[in-house]
Amino acid sequence: MNTKRLVRAAMVAAIYVVLCLVLAPFSYGAVQVRLAEMLCLLPVFGAEYIVAVTLGCFLANLLGSTLVDVVFGTAATLVACLVTYAVRKVRVGGLAIPAAVPPIVSNAVIVGALELTFFLPGVTGTAALAAWNALTVGIGEVVSCGILGVALVKLIESNTGLRRLFGE
Repeated sequence: MNTKRLVRAAMVAAIYVVLCLVLAPFSYGAVQVRLAEMLCLLPVFGAEYIVAVTLGCFLANLLGSTLVDVVFGTAATLVACLVTYAVRKVRVGGLAIPAAVPPIVSNAVIVGALELTFFLPGVTGTAALAAWNALTVGIGEVVSCGILGVALVKLIESNTGLRRLFGE
């Protein structure tokens, strides 16, 4: 990884952390719209963003959430970024919609259905609760990734300066 990529990765990780902590009431919990998750679509522009977003998620969860979220939330983000990178060239109507699917599904299942249902102290996990938690986390991810993340990718792709800044 060259210096430019390393700096970009560090900046993205820092932006992820700042967005989560500044918007903490919306970033954590069963009903959340973690705006920083829109950055999960950045692996469309290069593999360094897999590390950047995963590190940002790890640090944001370490500073603002629980140890359980550090493990499961970071795992969900890593899986999401890896699969997003794998589908980085696929477009629907010129939009990176397929790149938004991995973070939506990964977080709905890993954070919603598993973490919030079965690994929080004092919570008795049921199938209905798992489905509800997956739905609420998934809706937040649709807003963050499906709308804002896709718009972010479109903005970067349509602007020469941003393309140069974020591109490989």
